[in-house]
Amino acid sequence: MLHGALQGFMRKIIHIDADCFYAAIEMRDDPSLANHPMAVGGAADRRGVIATCNYEARAYGVRSAMSSGHALKLCPDLLIVRPRMDVYREVSREIHGILREYTELIEPLSLDEAYLDVSDSPHFAGSATRIAQDIRRRVTGQLHITVSAGVAPNKFLAKIASDWRKPDGLFVITPDQVEDFVAALPVSKLHGVGKVTSDKLARLGIRTCMDLREWDRLALAREFGSFGERLWNLSRGIDERQVQVDSRRQSVSVETTYDHDLPDLAACLDRLPELLDQLSRRMARLDSSYRPDKPFVKIKFHDFTQTTLEQAGATRDLDSYRQLLGQAHARGDKPVRLMGVGVRLIDLRGVSEQLELFERFL
Repeated sequence: MLHGALQGFMRKIIHIDADCFYAAIEMRDDPSLANHPMAVGGAADRRGVIATCNYEARAYGVRSAMSSGHALKLCPDLLIVRPRMDVYREVSREIHGILREYTELIEPLSLDEAYLDVSDSPHFAGSATRIAQDIRRRVTGQLHITVSAGVAPNKFLAKIASDWRKPDGLFVITPDQVEDFVAALPVSKLHGVGKVTSDKLARLGIRTCMDLREWDRLALAREFGSFGERLWNLSRGIDERQVQVDSRRQSVSVETTYDHDLPDLAACLDRLPELLDQLSRRMARLDSSYRPDKPFVKIKFHDFTQTTLEQAGATRDLDSYRQLLGQAHARGDKPVRLMGVGVRLIDLRGVSEQLELFERFL
């Protein structure tokens, strides 16, 4: 394991994250929005949700994924602007055009976020810090928005670093700083640790990675199953995940937030055919390198709790989705504000490559 850790520490990973991306573009294009609490999202009277907001709005407690109605209660002066996804996609393409000038090893996470592996980049004598500085300079100069950057020996630490000095910041974790930096890190910052796991760790007296290091692998596996091994590694700053250049689609889905809550299962079932029609049209645009697999449904109840249910081996017809929807609805049995349907996908290109690799050894 030590050898693997050292191999990982030799990498130079940059995580680039645009600062309040959608909101920043709106403020750039309409300067009157700057220095005022504003957000990008749906209208409150149509049960809209906040996609992102500027830092003035965040000071009031407004956050992404919050209902627009609740955001306005927290900040009555909040300006909510409708999203312009075509503009955001174009700016994202321009950002990625800049990134590609430094390396081809880029893993996009979303329109405004990406990992870069610059371990072998010839730019700036191989200095990841100077590459990150230059990317930030060019994005600001050419696109008039800011990005924050984190530089570290692996993806886990680079992502934490990019958030360390937001907005418009750069933070570097060098290999010889990893041990001390990670030791003081709250376990809630670890990749994959959500509220439930964080609460369980706290009940066990584990609040920092230094606390976590006192547990051996076996004890962590008993408490957390296969995730215990991951916790053991992360608490020591070990993350062997590589930057995945070709991020292939894993599913296709559609969802709708309703203006008025669907009161019961019967109302949800009435809306199912129109969702499946939308899904069918979206699936028709997939190329032949994908094969449809498991159907799934997603429900968000009126209180914002949500559930997703999928079924291996099920067909993708109306009856199958009706059964899935019934089972998913029974988990909450409450009025529904959002409903979605989708299909998991098998990447035939990946399967083909695996078969070719296997055949070489026959």
